[in-house]
Amino acid sequence: MSRILIIEDEEPILMALEDDLTLEGYDVVTAKDGIDGFERAKEEACDLVILDIMLPRMDGFEICKKLRQEGVLTPILMLTAKSQEVDTVLGLELGADDYVTKPFSPRELLARIRALLRRKFPFRQGLDRLEFEDVEIDFRKYEARKGGQLVYLTALEFELLQFLARHRGEVVSRDDILDAVWGKDEYVMPRTVDTHIAHLRKKLEGDPSEPRYIKGVRGVGYKFVG
Repeated sequence: MSRILIIEDEEPILMALEDDLTLEGYDVVTAKDGIDGFERAKEEACDLVILDIMLPRMDGFEICKKLRQEGVLTPILMLTAKSQEVDTVLGLELGADDYVTKPFSPRELLARIRALLRRKFPFRQGLDRLEFEDVEIDFRKYEARKGGQLVYLTALEFELLQFLARHRGEVVSRDDILDAVWGKDEYVMPRTVDTHIAHLRKKLEGDPSEPRYIKGVRGVGYKFVG
């Protein structure tokens, strides 16, 4: 049974999430403020953290940042009441694995949860390491280095990069990427692929605005050419 920590201060949302996830068979623990949530995320053996952004005592951005700095790799699904792209982008840059904007449907949230939990399992066989320019990726150890320095990638970013590298030189469509990385049964918007590609470029490319390795093909998709 997977254990999920919900960090949410709005009582109606917290209770609804707890009820829905319990009915789905998950073991659920909760926290209503940022500091309590941060401590639980560090100490509880959880498989997933559902993290609201607007929290008392410590906001979700700070929680996400501090958890990653302390080496906590538990998948994080961020909840935001704001639709501005800057909030979702900042969350992903700080180490969140995915996000859902309020109001959200229970079906969409459960799909995102299942997708993140599925990524806790080992990568598919076929590509253990990847090197290009000054970048070294060890998919088995979930380690990425650029210029010898560790670079933090989320589990989803590792899987996305591995999929592109396994199809080196081939153009893969957004739909193909969604099916392979997120799963055919999951509800994810195609633009989500663009967001995660942008983050991979920012972390790994020398000049993200002129990518040499993770290239886009207008109207089709992406390809890895390293």
